[in-house]
Amino acid sequence: MKKMMALLLAGMMAVTAACGSNADNTTNEGGNTGGNNAAETTDVTVWAWDPNFNIKAMNIAKDAYAKNNTDVNVEIIENAQNDIVQKLNTGMSSGTTKGLPNIVLIEDYRAQSFLQAYPDMFYPLTDSFKASDFADYKLGPTSVDGKNYGLPFDSGVTGLYVRTDYLEQAGYSAADMQDITWDKYIEIGKAVKEKTGKDMLSLDPNDLGILRVMIQSAGSWYLKEDGKTADLAGNVALQEAFETYKKMMDANIVKIHSDWSQFVANYNSGAAASVPTGNWFTPSITAAADQSGKWAIVPLPKLNNEKSVHASSLGGSSWYVLNVPGKEAAAKFLGATLGSDVELYQTLVTEMGAIGTYKPAAEGEAYKAKNEFFGGQEIVQDFAKWTAEIPNVNYGMHTYAVEDILVVEMQNFLNGKAIDAVLSDAQKQADSQLK
Repeated sequence: MKKMMALLLAGMMAVTAACGSNADNTTNEGGNTGGNNAAETTDVTVWAWDPNFNIKAMNIAKDAYAKNNTDVNVEIIENAQNDIVQKLNTGMSSGTTKGLPNIVLIEDYRAQSFLQAYPDMFYPLTDSFKASDFADYKLGPTSVDGKNYGLPFDSGVTGLYVRTDYLEQAGYSAADMQDITWDKYIEIGKAVKEKTGKDMLSLDPNDLGILRVMIQSAGSWYLKEDGKTADLAGNVALQEAFETYKKMMDANIVKIHSDWSQFVANYNSGAAASVPTGNWFTPSITAAADQSGKWAIVPLPKLNNEKSVHASSLGGSSWYVLNVPGKEAAAKFLGATLGSDVELYQTLVTEMGAIGTYKPAAEGEAYKAKNEFFGGQEIVQDFAKWTAEIPNVNYGMHTYAVEDILVVEMQNFLNGKAIDAVLSDAQKQADSQLK
């Protein structure tokens, strides 16, 4: 009996050892287990802002990825954009990655300030997606020394939203708004104001986004190609943008607003006739259901500068993988979803109106859909076309710091200070501060 028990115990130990060996051998580096064993999961955390846009888009990507990949658990955490900037700077400057996410959304205007200040904190994504499949203008801000660190996301492509009924009262149509300069825009704006009493556009004196739009259309920026040195004095495109801004004010066709809610209200109430801005403004326009059929979106007016085109950008952001544990899984997730999934982009357009910068997506049916609010216009297709035409500029490290200087100098210019002195003084201030 003792001999039989010994043999039985030995057999049980052999079986147990074999099972343990099988489990060990079928576990790979990514945490997947083979056979019928449950897969171990890799946790990937994501930081982003705006639950109705960026976070919603990431949730859609998460669900699409989960259909064929059960080895990654994606957790999306909402943070205000300013909070993300602060947390990243605090963590990275201290040299610790504890508490930082695997994936983070960074606005394109701010990207270079992080990439150049903390180069070792970001995981290269060059092998995770095909860069040539994305709009050229997005690759500059997201790359350093030929390496792609950011996966381009939404398009900040601009257009000119215009009330066609107001145009008609002034003797114009949407067709008259094609291929025009800003000077022609102002001329039409005067006619609209005279015939309808409506201002042509609404602007916030403390937000010079329209200057960014104008100068990028000419392939220019506040900074030189190095992304660090201010390029203000002698900047031909910037000078014309300043002068155009003043012409708008002098023509008395601008309605002033001081915050986002006033901005949107000026259009939803019918107080302003057009808005040159990013495509992300579409939901705000269409919120006024009673205005359906009264709007069109036409190409952006251009500067007289011979380099200027009818396309530019305002805003936009991209996804980055931080150099922390789980980076490989995070990069794989981004590459398989927002880096290559055409159908995913159709869903983003259909469900939330998000226009990406992934060029193959423009061939999908959702991008060709007619929008009845805009008179049946294929607005997504138009925005996709203009996205491909946006000049690529280096936003560099100091966009907002320079703009803080220009806001003050713009008021000086409107009050009579000569343009040469305005830009020369702005240059001196920038040279002093951006060291």
